[in-house]
Amino acid sequence: MPTPLISHHEDFVELCDHIRESGLVAFDTEFVSESTYRPELGLLQFATRERSAAVDPLEIGDLSLWWEIMADDTTDVVVHGGQAEIRFCLHQIGRRPRCLHDIQLAEGFRGRSYPLSYSAIVQRVMGVSVDGSQTRTDWLRRPLSDDQLRYALEDVDHVLEIRDRQIAWLEKQGRLSWFHAEMDRLIGDIVSDEDAPAWKRLSGTHKLSRRELAIVARLAEWREEEAAFRNRPVRRILRDDLLVDLARRKPSTRQQALATRDLNRPEYKRRLDDIVSIISEALNLPDSELPQKQRNRRQESSSDEQVISKLLSLSLSNLCAELDISQTLVANNKDLTELVRYHRFGQKKKGTPKLMDGWRGEVCGQLLLNVMDGKVGFRVAPADAATPLEFFSSE
Repeated sequence: MPTPLISHHEDFVELCDHIRESGLVAFDTEFVSESTYRPELGLLQFATRERSAAVDPLEIGDLSLWWEIMADDTTDVVVHGGQAEIRFCLHQIGRRPRCLHDIQLAEGFRGRSYPLSYSAIVQRVMGVSVDGSQTRTDWLRRPLSDDQLRYALEDVDHVLEIRDRQIAWLEKQGRLSWFHAEMDRLIGDIVSDEDAPAWKRLSGTHKLSRRELAIVARLAEWREEEAAFRNRPVRRILRDDLLVDLARRKPSTRQQALATRDLNRPEYKRRLDDIVSIISEALNLPDSELPQKQRNRRQESSSDEQVISKLLSLSLSNLCAELDISQTLVANNKDLTELVRYHRFGQKKKGTPKLMDGWRGEVCGQLLLNVMDGKVGFRVAPADAATPLEFFSSE
């Protein structure tokens, strides 16, 4: 049978009323992000215990009724890899989701592979294969075929059952609080990223002077405004690497700006007068208005730090194997280096390291401190052991 697509406002209102009454809904989106300032929604998919539905945002227009539900504290919303959905909610109503369950994140607490695709999680948890034939669909093109709609709805078909099984398992293993804490951290990190000035999201700025950072900040702000006004991706206005290079070169004329490779492209040349003017304004700022350098943001590791971090990485890898939890979820190399600097070299200005905080501190923090202090050692485990290494007390 044809798959219905909700394209009338009264039907959308009825669906939202149903979701509120249900108190639990699986949610996914299809969007296109290649040619606009922000990703453009092409489809919204929902599934409650009773029904599933696709919503056409191009016809509905105002979706605030749904975003208000996503941000309330009475409706549990279940997603897979929901970073984009979190950002949509923030952009649309300026509020964060309150009751969000990401099955991708939850699965990282139930196995060593993270992040897993939706099809991989469905196969692992449900033993079911899902269709992946529509991954290249242009979701803004109409009409959408029945095959496309069925594919899209399959992205929410199994989500609630997976969520139920995950919660039962995590609660039994004593890890449900870990997941909830990490879910809060994930949302908080996205909120902080969205709130941060545009220039602080750029890479390659850690070696710039305060004056050069002022140029970067002004150019990044101008680029955001231009991209929003023209509804184009920011990289189409000015690439990150060109922006940073301009801050280093500080051109005062169009001709000097053209010495930067690739700035002679037509889409950039049209904006050179604005760029040169912004650089001139930043160069004339008083010192008191210059941005502060972000100290140690990209501080290179010393050889001692690298050696100790590698030792801790081996310890953490073995512990994660014992617990059957994703090491990628627990910590990356930056987190390990942060712990080494804090505990071994006394760099405590940044506060408590991530690996000593919350559930991470409970899982591995003390073990890693004991390894650094020589209180715990490890050696190659017997051939029939479940993990390649085994820990032992050295006291």
